[in-house]
Amino acid sequence: MKLRVVGASLVVSLKIFYRVKTTMFFTTTFPILLILVFGTIFVDPDKINFDLCVQDLDQTATSAEIAKALALTGKFRIIGVDPAIDAVQYARNNKVNLVLVIPKDYERSYVQYLEFDDPNAFATIKYVYDPSSSSVLTKMQLLNMVFAKMNQGLSGKPAFVSTAQTSIHTRKYRFIDFFIPGIIAMAVMTASLFGTVNVNTELRQKGIIKKLSTTPITRTEWLLSNIVYHFVLAGISTTAMLLVSYAVFDVKLQINAWLPLFVVLDVFTFVGIGMILTRIVKEAQSAAAAANAIIFPMMFLSGSFFPLEMMPRSLQMFAKLLPLFYVNEGLRAAMVFQDNVTALRYSAIIGTFAAMVFILGVKATRWEEGK
Repeated sequence: MKLRVVGASLVVSLKIFYRVKTTMFFTTTFPILLILVFGTIFVDPDKINFDLCVQDLDQTATSAEIAKALALTGKFRIIGVDPAIDAVQYARNNKVNLVLVIPKDYERSYVQYLEFDDPNAFATIKYVYDPSSSSVLTKMQLLNMVFAKMNQGLSGKPAFVSTAQTSIHTRKYRFIDFFIPGIIAMAVMTASLFGTVNVNTELRQKGIIKKLSTTPITRTEWLLSNIVYHFVLAGISTTAMLLVSYAVFDVKLQINAWLPLFVVLDVFTFVGIGMILTRIVKEAQSAAAAANAIIFPMMFLSGSFFPLEMMPRSLQMFAKLLPLFYVNEGLRAAMVFQDNVTALRYSAIIGTFAAMVFILGVKATRWEEGK
């Protein structure tokens, strides 16, 4: 083995790396961006706080102290709910995963308990919650700790505060039912974006795209064949995921016309983004890094794996600008909750975005770009 030859080959590789600016960017900057994003989320879990909707049916100074005590823990941002409305309907309409309901006559029961030692005096605080949310259990555990500490402060007496749970859904949901639509959306996104960027950059770098202009196939026909190809792949992967989910986990997802619609919009969106990236990324070596720079933040920030409310406010706002968020939520609205109004709203949003990026992607794809 000649070390001189090894060194010369290494120098050539480093020069190629230096000359390909996009490779340099995605190799060095992208990992730093990931560290900054996820470090912001996970660096100090004790600083994570949640929105907590509180409905005070008693409307007294004593009952108001509960919301103040919860706010002082630093774990919750208190949002007041009008006592005149139904808490279950409020949670459904506003997509809230937990409403804490303070019962009527809370102050009267507290006075009887504290001053008259009435053993039958107690208060039951209700959790109106969405069991499909992965963060709602964390919120209820934090609340239970606060109320347990409150009961301990009343030393020598039986517990005054107890809790009860009421689901906002008429049937029982598991987190796996909520998880599978997000995985479908993510898998279709990954295949569509990676497939478009990797194949197109490689064909262009090899000059094959330019040679296609000398064949009978038109640019429209070539693009259409690519789209149909990704539709077929998306259909196969979605079917496989659903079959495994039903067979292994016995999920209770609703299969309806919304599913193929969102899959089609998912494909159009990320094929369009892939075609735009192909215009920017000139080298096949940089294609995977460029696709990763889009896929990984979107994968983790769009609610596929964990809920948005566990993120800082700034990241929550950013997440709602990402197209995958609307595919995720649209599929869940249709397949889990059978909420056609919400599914329609999200399909309109992602459909508009898909149309724009796909048109831009078509315009960015030119025969003469190939070498």
